[in-house]
Amino acid sequence: MSRVWNSFKIAFAMYSRIPMPRSEWTEENISYAMCFFPWVGVVIGAVSYGIFCLKGLACEQGILLNDLFWTALLVLVPIFITGGIHMDGFLDTQDALSSYQPKERRLEILKDSHAGAFAIISCAVYMVLYLGVYSSLTKASIEVIALSFMLSRTLSGLSVLTFPQARKKGLVATFSQNAAKRTSKMMLMGYLVILCVVMVFVGRWMGLAALVAAGLTFLYYYRMSMEKFGGITGDLAGYFLQICELLMALAVVIVDSLV
Repeated sequence: MSRVWNSFKIAFAMYSRIPMPRSEWTEENISYAMCFFPWVGVVIGAVSYGIFCLKGLACEQGILLNDLFWTALLVLVPIFITGGIHMDGFLDTQDALSSYQPKERRLEILKDSHAGAFAIISCAVYMVLYLGVYSSLTKASIEVIALSFMLSRTLSGLSVLTFPQARKKGLVATFSQNAAKRTSKMMLMGYLVILCVVMVFVGRWMGLAALVAAGLTFLYYYRMSMEKFGGITGDLAGYFLQICELLMALAVVIVDSLV
């Protein structure tokens, strides 16, 4: 049980800003970390849903804050909770992809701590698009989107355990090499099956649209990573997670407006 508890603490300490008791990073202690990575998405989804409900309560009490305030707050929730670790991967990947350099040079760009022009432009476009998507939220759509944060992390965790790594060293390699892979894969697959059922049950066509968007993004992520980088890295996993969450939310609000 101590190993499971330590893996839980390490997963939240690594992938969120939620305060956790200190735990030593040993092979044993990180062996189940991927099992708990999706739980960070549970927290993000719960906070996002809570803020949406708080908006309704505020309106009922006559606290008429502008809709843009609530939309911006919802957009920033994942950044606040994760500390932007996945957005950092998205920006580094955008710099690397936009460089049109050979594979080895792209991997070097991923490790570069400096943000290039393409990263800054991509961040602005991403946040504006997310703001536009979230401006169309309804109670029905936020219920599905709240679940999508766990789905994106479940798929990202599966990629860490199953996709080839571009480097033998690094965060992804560390988690992959030291993971209790059989148990972790079974747990993540279990999450995936449950989420597929629950999202369709909760959102019907919206839930199905989110699943299709996630599946297509996952396939793109694999093909792009193999073709452009020869495998995945922590930055690429973060890139996938950000793109996946945006496209799932976009698919949900589009279907919600049609049905």
